[in-house]
Amino acid sequence: MKQITRSIFTVFLSLFVLASCSGRHDVQSRQGKPLYASVEDVAAGRIGVLLGSTHDQYARKNFTRATILEYKSLPDLIMAVKTGKADAGIYNSVQLPELLHEQSELGILGKPLFSSSTAMGFKKGDKELRMSFNKFLAEIRQNGVYDDMVRRWMKNRDTHMPDIRSNEKAKRTLVVGNVFDMGLPFTAVSDNRLVGFNVELIDRFGVYLGKNVVYRNLEFGNLIASLSTGKIDMIGSVLAITPERAKSIDFSDPYFDADACMFALRKNIAVPGVDSGKTDNSDVPTSFFSGIVESFRNNIIRENRWKLIVEGLQVTIVISFLSALLGTFLGGFICLLRMSKNMVLQSAGRTYITIMRGIPVLVVLMLIFYVVFASVNIDPVFVSVIAFGMNFAAYAAEIYRAGIESIDRGQTEAGVAMGFTKVQIFLDIILPQTVMRILPVYKGEFITLVKMTSIVGYIAVQDLTKASDIIRSRTFDAFFPIIMVAVLYFLISWTLMLLIDRLEVRSFQS
Repeated sequence: MKQITRSIFTVFLSLFVLASCSGRHDVQSRQGKPLYASVEDVAAGRIGVLLGSTHDQYARKNFTRATILEYKSLPDLIMAVKTGKADAGIYNSVQLPELLHEQSELGILGKPLFSSSTAMGFKKGDKELRMSFNKFLAEIRQNGVYDDMVRRWMKNRDTHMPDIRSNEKAKRTLVVGNVFDMGLPFTAVSDNRLVGFNVELIDRFGVYLGKNVVYRNLEFGNLIASLSTGKIDMIGSVLAITPERAKSIDFSDPYFDADACMFALRKNIAVPGVDSGKTDNSDVPTSFFSGIVESFRNNIIRENRWKLIVEGLQVTIVISFLSALLGTFLGGFICLLRMSKNMVLQSAGRTYITIMRGIPVLVVLMLIFYVVFASVNIDPVFVSVIAFGMNFAAYAAEIYRAGIESIDRGQTEAGVAMGFTKVQIFLDIILPQTVMRILPVYKGEFITLVKMTSIVGYIAVQDLTKASDIIRSRTFDAFFPIIMVAVLYFLISWTLMLLIDRLEVRSFQS
């Protein structure tokens, strides 16, 4: 046992060493290749964009010879450029200065590509809420509040929210879909709370309406779907006005205009733009221990980011155990149907197992959230438990059936000869042996379930993986948060293996 523990400690220490040192070796150079002088120089290269963004549409239309790489989040896009997976990326000019201030090895390439207006999104037909926002926006433009917000967030790069009278006791709520890892100056998580220009704008709008604002952390690509199905009342993320989006949702009056710019590694740009990083510290040597300490401080201690990990860990554990509990009992029922002598019940059980094993669990999760409960205001965590429980039940049912059928029929006949009832035969003879035989396979399915819960962020659940995404959006450290989450998932799985192994030993002893 001590040897296993030492081995695990050595592996994880090696991973953290890699995480702490990777920041000094993640920049790929273009030695022997000409520097980029304009955006035309990467027209046939690899261009990274955010999935479903106007940058995505622009790149596909104007860079037909390029390989367009789509990423779900800004941290993923940044790390793709830094590690050489993408030659350049496209992002808006408002957020790039903040980004380049933190990532000095990146720089702006050429002139702005295009300009777009951003607005809030509202459900088709919800004219009252949209007009209320337009009226509110006009008022804060007139009384100077809007100009003060622009000065603080856009020009001074502020990271602190002002004191805004809250409506937490209000009976009515305003559910707003947002992307928590969008980044400053619009939306970010600092000191375990949402901050940014858009957050302040929506909070003030909530006060204006006399409603309590409730935020939903969504993937950018799921914002419009969530609004259309009634999961949220409005979209509060940075959303450019386009004719395609206008077919599905209604836009408010524009509240900000932004240019789209291309960025790349500063060392690969002949003449970096005026807002590019002024220094490049990527090759500055640091000691082994100072690298680990600095990574730990940035990703865990600073801004109380450890609270995000703790909250995400709690959500992951709750979803995993409740899903396993639901799946275990539901699987028993499905197994009962599958082994029934009634052909109708047997077919129902077989059909359920075939469907659930044939559809990816992510698709099941989104179908239940966006289709089955489309018009129901339901907690996404509860939806996650249902989806994973149903998926787990299909596999558990087959595990149970295989275990039961592996018991020699002669034992059942012997029980009948001794005067046992069918229930007594099952509980006293079949079940104990079945449990011993299925525990190893059941253990594997349980651990697989725990790891599958990492996709719940698609329906606005802030689990362990989503917490790491939020941290990466502030630190742009792709390695330490991911490895830290990998360690936590392993510890959860390892603990489960030990518990089930102990249960397995006891079942054999008895």
